[in-house]
Amino acid sequence: MGLTPRLWAKVGRAWQSPTLRNLFYLYAVQAANYLFPLVTLPYLARVLGPEGFGKLALAQALSQYLYIVLEYGFSLSATREVARWRDRPEALQSILGGVLGARALLSLPAAGTALLALYLFPPLQGELGLIWGGFLLALGMSLSPVWFFQGMERMGAVALMEFFVRLLATLGVFSLVRSPAQVAWPLYLQALASLAVGFVGLAWAASLVGLRWPRFGEAWTWLKRGFGLFFFRAVVSLYTTANVLLVGLFLPPAQVALYAGAEKLTKALIPMWEPFSRLFLPRFSYLLEKSPREATWLAQRVGGMMLLLGLAAAGVLTYASPLLVRLLLGPGYEGAVPLMRILAWMLPLVALSNFLGIQWMLAQKMDRPFNAIIFAAGLLNVALALLVVPRYGALGMAWVVVLSEAWVTGAMLGYLWWRGRLPWRPYEG
Repeated sequence: MGLTPRLWAKVGRAWQSPTLRNLFYLYAVQAANYLFPLVTLPYLARVLGPEGFGKLALAQALSQYLYIVLEYGFSLSATREVARWRDRPEALQSILGGVLGARALLSLPAAGTALLALYLFPPLQGELGLIWGGFLLALGMSLSPVWFFQGMERMGAVALMEFFVRLLATLGVFSLVRSPAQVAWPLYLQALASLAVGFVGLAWAASLVGLRWPRFGEAWTWLKRGFGLFFFRAVVSLYTTANVLLVGLFLPPAQVALYAGAEKLTKALIPMWEPFSRLFLPRFSYLLEKSPREATWLAQRVGGMMLLLGLAAAGVLTYASPLLVRLLLGPGYEGAVPLMRILAWMLPLVALSNFLGIQWMLAQKMDRPFNAIIFAAGLLNVALALLVVPRYGALGMAWVVVLSEAWVTGAMLGYLWWRGRLPWRPYEG
C-alpha cells in the first residue's frame, strides 16, 4: 500500500520532464500511424482475400513511397529550425509557409509517380481507385503538423488529436469494408483522417504564429535545405518501402499478399525505434559538443538497450510466427510463416543501425559517409531483388532484405571503427 503513493509521486516527477512527455506523445503518434493499420490487418486479410489484400498492400506501399517524396525529411530538418527559432513568431511563420510551399511543389511529381504506377505494376493496372486513394493518403500524411509542434515542445494536443482521429478511421474500416469490391475503401478512410488532422493542426499552428501564402523563393530554399535528409529517406526506401513494390513487379497479387503480410507483421515493431531517433539525435548532438564523456556513457546504454530489444523481438517473432500468421492473417496465408521467420532477424540489425547511424553518426555530422552507406544498401537491395525475386519469389526477397540490413550495420561499424568513433570508446572530440 505504501509503495503506491511513492510510485505515483515518481511518475508525477518524471512527467514534469519535457523530454519524457515528448517521448510519450511521439509514441502516441507512432501508434496512430502504425498500430491502427496493424489492428485492421486480420480483418482486411480475411475480407479481401489474398488477391484483394495483395492489391491493397501494393497500393499502401506506393502511398508510403509517395509520402517519402512529400515529407522530404522535414520531420527532422524543419523540426530543428522550429526549435532554434521558437521564440520568434515571424521566423516560425516563415518556416511554416516555406515547408507548406515546398510540399505544394512536391505534390506534382508525386501525382505523376502515382499515375506511372498504373503501368509499372501489373496488379494495379486498371485500379485507378487504388492509385488515387494511395495518393490522397500520402498527401494527407504530409500535411501533419507534428514536426512543427515537436519543435515547439507542445505536442500534447496535436498528438492526441491524431491518435483519436485515426482511431475513428480504424473503426470505419471495421464498419464499412465488407467485400473485396471495397478494396480501396481503407485508403480513403485513412486519407480522410490524415487530411482532417492536417488541416486542423495547421489551423492551430497558424493561430499561434500566423500563416501567409507560401512564397516560391522560400519553398525552393526549403527544398534545397532539406535535400540531404530527403536523400537519406529516399535511399532508405529502396530497401524498406520498395520491397513490396519490387515483389509486385514480378509476382501475382496472392504472392504479394504473402510477402506483404509477413513484412507488415515483422515491421510493425520497427517504428518503436523512431522516437529514440527523434529524442536522442539532438541530445547526442548537444553532449558531443559540451560533454563527450557523458555522450559516450549515454550512447553505451541507449545502444545496448536498443540491441537487446531487437534481439528479444526477433526471438519472439521467430518462435511465434505460426501462431501470429494463423491469428492475424488467417487461412490461405500459411506461406507467410517462413518469410516471417527470415524477416524477424532484421529487427536487431535495424535497431543497431538506427542507433549507429541516425543517432550517433548524424550527431557528429557524418552525413556524407552515412548517406553513402545507405545509398549502397539501397542499390544492393534493388539489384539483388531484380536478380533473386524472379527465380526464388518472396522467399528470395526476404533474404535480400536481411542481407541489405546486415550490410548497413556492418558498414557503419567498420566506418566508426576506422575513424575511432565507436560509441563504446571514450571520445574527446
